[in-house]
Amino acid sequence: MIDMAVMVTQMNKSELIKRMSDKLDQLSNRDVDLAVHTLIEIMSDSLASGGRIEIRGFGTFSNHFRKPRTVRNPKTGEVGIHKPGKFVPHFKPGKELRKRVDASRADESNNPESSASAEIQRNPLLSP
Repeated sequence: MIDMAVMVTQMNKSELIKRMSDKLDQLSNRDVDLAVHTLIEIMSDSLASGGRIEIRGFGTFSNHFRKPRTVRNPKTGEVGIHKPGKFVPHFKPGKELRKRVDASRADESNNPESSASAEIQRNPLLSP
């Protein structure tokens, strides 16, 4: 038996492109692929140059600075290794996205079997 909870929660770039192509009949797979790659490239360039990306209702992408620190090597036990500070990408979900995720998780925790089957009915790509 396939674990449907895992299938529902995981999506990679090619699966995103496939689902978008299925939903947008007027666009070819190649057009959707180009749009997704272009979107990711533009967002990556913006974050790399220190920018901030805000998508209302979805969330905000920004850079957070991790302070320099002293760490211990777990393999050798050596203490006092200096790790320099760095910027890392950060995502903060928007209010609407948080509510939607929370509502779906609340439904899932109340009745896990029916929510997985309901997701399969809504999304034909998930059917075995």
